[in-house]
Amino acid sequence: MRISDIMARKQTFSFEIFPPRGELPVSQAMDIAGQMVQDSPDWISVTFSAGGSGNSGNTTHIAAHIQNETDTNALAHLTCLGSSKKDVDAYVSQLREGGVQNVLALRGDRAPGRVARDFSYANELVSYLKNADPSLCIGAACYPEGHVEAASLAADIECLKAKQDAGADFLVTQLFFDNELFYRFREECVRARIKIPIAVGIMPFTSTKQIQRMAFTCGASIPAAVIKRLIAAGDDPADQAKAGVEYACEQLRDLAANGVDGLHIYSMNKPQVAHATHDALVECGYLSA
Repeated sequence: MRISDIMARKQTFSFEIFPPRGELPVSQAMDIAGQMVQDSPDWISVTFSAGGSGNSGNTTHIAAHIQNETDTNALAHLTCLGSSKKDVDAYVSQLREGGVQNVLALRGDRAPGRVARDFSYANELVSYLKNADPSLCIGAACYPEGHVEAASLAADIECLKAKQDAGADFLVTQLFFDNELFYRFREECVRARIKIPIAVGIMPFTSTKQIQRMAFTCGASIPAAVIKRLIAAGDDPADQAKAGVEYACEQLRDLAANGVDGLHIYSMNKPQVAHATHDALVECGYLSA
């Protein structure tokens, strides 16, 4: 089923997983997906890694498994920086063979040796995919605090409007830790006439090092409330993880109460984290038991 059709009729709940790297078996990712399916998500997204990380070839395989072997829809990521149109055509062909019709179209991170070939920006990929296969449901990324390379949030929203105009059917946000930033971003999207639904992406941090790395990589600000939680947790890894999951669940409950289009959990391949967020949303009535 097309994700945009699901979002048109309900608030959604979804997870993200990433394929195993290196020599780890693909069956590991399938097992993780199988555990997450128990929480009845509307879809599970599978990340794509280019540039020699060794797992991009597994994305379509895992997405097809989710789509065909479970009752859950799959969303396959696709990054275009460094890819040719021929590469994209081959990827879409694999998705089609696997019965996957939902794609998250991304530019991808810049990296040494990865240069633009046929695509420089995500809106170009969105347009190409829409023209190549109109049956695809295409998602795109958005950034409540602005992309790290954007000159301003206003400039970034102009880029977001270009993705919508190119044919994007829905949006998924980058992670954030301050809900007020998303609410302001949502208002700016309304002013910019961005009308497609937005699923908010929340990552339950599980350690001080992880949240520092994510904040630096994604440009997400860390509010005082998070810092206080981490100080209270101290150096114990279990206490840090508990604090992170509890904070994320509070975020999710507030977002659900404020009428977001969907909640998307960056689970970091941890089924126990996914289960905790699901249970929190059952408790607040967002999800049924």
